[in-house]
Amino acid sequence: MGLQEEFEEHAEKAKTLPDSTTDENKLILYGLYKQATVGDVNTGRPAFYDLKGKAKWDAWKAVEGKSKEEAMTDYITKVKQLLEEAAAASTS
Repeated sequence: MGLQEEFEEHAEKAKTLPDSTTDENKLILYGLYKQATVGDVNTGRPAFYDLKGKAKWDAWKAVEGKSKEEAMTDYITKVKQLLEEAAAASTS
């Protein structure tokens, strides 16, 4: 399986993460996903009152400069980690 296919598979798996997944982890995934699919941030930072938009923009900005392949690999690794943590939590 190629990197693109594995990335797309894990993007689908990410949708099954439990509601208990922290906002911090969701933002990390968001930033990596945007970097992998769009590239470096290409919009201005949202207005001060758009807290959710600013958080998402900041998460994307934090991974600026990563290559598409590196962002995909990091995204896949993070999804695997979160799924393993969710599975471990559900068995304890």
